[in-house]
Amino acid sequence: MTMAGRAVARSNVSLELRAWSIRRKALLMGQVQGQGYIGQALGIADVLAAAYFHALDYRPEDPEWEGRDRFLLSIGHYAIALYAVLMEAGILPEDELETYGMDDSRMPMSGMASYTPGMEITGGSLGHGLGIAVGMAMGLKRKANPAFVYNLMSDGELGEGSTWEAAMSGAHHKLDNLICLVDFNDQQADGKSTEMLCAEPLTEKWEAFGWHAQRVNGNDLAAVVDVFDKARAVKEAKPRVIIFDTTMCKGVPFLESREITHFVRVEADEWDKALAVLEEGRPA
Repeated sequence: MTMAGRAVARSNVSLELRAWSIRRKALLMGQVQGQGYIGQALGIADVLAAAYFHALDYRPEDPEWEGRDRFLLSIGHYAIALYAVLMEAGILPEDELETYGMDDSRMPMSGMASYTPGMEITGGSLGHGLGIAVGMAMGLKRKANPAFVYNLMSDGELGEGSTWEAAMSGAHHKLDNLICLVDFNDQQADGKSTEMLCAEPLTEKWEAFGWHAQRVNGNDLAAVVDVFDKARAVKEAKPRVIIFDTTMCKGVPFLESREITHFVRVEADEWDKALAVLEEGRPA
């Protein structure tokens, strides 16, 4: 089935509404704990909407279906964003939303594969996701399984040597079933990613490592869908990478404008305000 066919078969809800709903769920979870990596969740929502409701092949009722495309979250602290899309996709029940970060919850604040259906790996030790993805892609090829492996990583992980070792390995083994997604929001705990250890020029660098590389505005849904389609359609036997330039806290302007957004501070009285602002921008 084509990507468009999968999307139509799954739902007639627009990707814009899916992205909006992912943002809303993430804010509601953040409100439960009074904290969370909300900036990243709001920023990556468009990419996740296109991934889960356009590009990926999976069965919500059977998260371990062998034929599924694998979606790896290298950045464990983005778990709140993944939980939101897993709920939106029907893999996690929405009535668990209020358990986020609680004892015995299936949704700990940092993602753990052993706890959560649909979470393929335990991320968080940054720089290892792509290496795991390479191993998974090689394993699928040996089993003649046509599934794709997607690895979502952060721009901060571009400063990890293990990332580039994995990049070399992926190209060496001609892993055309591997698609790396880089969230480039230019934010780390200590400041801008480009000021900590600049990895530019990124597109050219990935190409030099033997990858098919694309770069796009990660908050432009039409552009995001287009690059997902192009990545899967590449004929050359090489891995693919998509660099998404995203805006932290996208969709909530008063949070977007904060100077520090890596772990954005949201006051107790601001959660409802953020939800109200988001509601005003709800797609038709």
